[in-house]
Amino acid sequence: MTSTPELPLRNEFFLPTNSEVGAHRLLNVDKPCTYLCGNSLGLMSKRSRELVEEELSVWATRGVIGHFNHPQKRDWVGLADHARPYLAEIVGANEKEVACMSTLTTNLHLMMNSFYKPTSERYKILCEAKAFPSDQYAFASQAQAHGLDPVKTVLELSPRPGEYCLREEDILKVIEQDGPSIAVVILSGVQYYTGQWFPMQSITQKAKEQGCICGWDLAHAVGNVPLSLHDWDVDFAVWCTYKYLNSGPGGIAGLYVHEKWNDSLKPKYSGWWGHDPLTRFAMPSQFSPVEGAGGFQQSNPSILAIASLLGSLQTFRKAGMMAPLRKQSILLTSYLEKLLFQSKYFVPLEEVSTKYKEGKGPPGFTIITPRDTKDRGAQLSLLFLPSGTGVMQQIFESLQSHGVIGDERQPDVIRLAPIHLYTNEADCEAAAQYLNKAFDEFEAQAS
Repeated sequence: MTSTPELPLRNEFFLPTNSEVGAHRLLNVDKPCTYLCGNSLGLMSKRSRELVEEELSVWATRGVIGHFNHPQKRDWVGLADHARPYLAEIVGANEKEVACMSTLTTNLHLMMNSFYKPTSERYKILCEAKAFPSDQYAFASQAQAHGLDPVKTVLELSPRPGEYCLREEDILKVIEQDGPSIAVVILSGVQYYTGQWFPMQSITQKAKEQGCICGWDLAHAVGNVPLSLHDWDVDFAVWCTYKYLNSGPGGIAGLYVHEKWNDSLKPKYSGWWGHDPLTRFAMPSQFSPVEGAGGFQQSNPSILAIASLLGSLQTFRKAGMMAPLRKQSILLTSYLEKLLFQSKYFVPLEEVSTKYKEGKGPPGFTIITPRDTKDRGAQLSLLFLPSGTGVMQQIFESLQSHGVIGDERQPDVIRLAPIHLYTNEADCEAAAQYLNKAFDEFEAQAS
């Protein structure tokens, strides 16, 4: 790989040191750790900290007055509107089609409450098998709220036997075959476990051809891959912001509603922050919703959460937004993949079934994330072998002790995600180096 300089925005983030993450086996404890976990929690941008500290100062010095008279012209009553233009550009939408509000699963329920209208003929919810558990719980509870059996209502798409990712043709075939009975098609933009980026445009198009509503959970897609929700004719979408958008743990979420629904679809569960801001503080008894996604807002949002998100979004803007970031992401993830392929412990996915018959074989790993860059974002999911033997846990602990921070998904997967804003090639090299070292030590202990 041609050497590229460190990202110009690496210095815009706080990078935890080896000492701070407990990397006790390294001597260079004051150097930044190898942080490859932004798919779970993004790092703090310096601009986020600056904005949060400014809002704390305004709270301390102005109290309630900060709602309408802010020294930096960020009156709290309209602070969420400062984030909307950035979010709209990142998800490929018009500004009125997005709202910065609440949490992901709450927003998912709000969208399902509005768009999921089962009939005796069209009642199913189509999703991928092993979707993130919160989504599974939401879909099941939505079915139950309508007096339906989740087992018969929630239709799950599973990969072919021996495979880990869904094939596009299989997804489209199910939508075409079962379309008349499907009310809502809702998948993850990027699958949290495998890292697969679903073909969102073709899925949305096929769902529309069959008369289905199409929504997306973009938790692992927003800020990770380029999106064009409006042009793809997506009906609704929801996302969190603490992963690739770096808003901080438990940060505020977002939602999208296509503008074509503005006249025919009104919020079912209204709240005063969704009311027209021109008359909101007149406290009228009748609800008059903000046009577009903003009408789904309920309570006034956390100013500190929005400030943290806004700081990161401004850093995105400084980086040039998604086009250059996606290009950098492809380079970094491909480089990490190349290094992992060179490991003597790497097992090609197509060889796993023959080399590990009956769950036996030498310690190793494969990658279950698609190889084609158009089918994945930043994340690579490493499956450790033999499955169910505890190899992953020992490798994971060794990586952490050497300052390589990924995350584990029981029983056998470690997810590593080079992040376009702050990861560099040296991080990829360190991850591969210490992975090999962990396996070497594992083999030595076993012999």
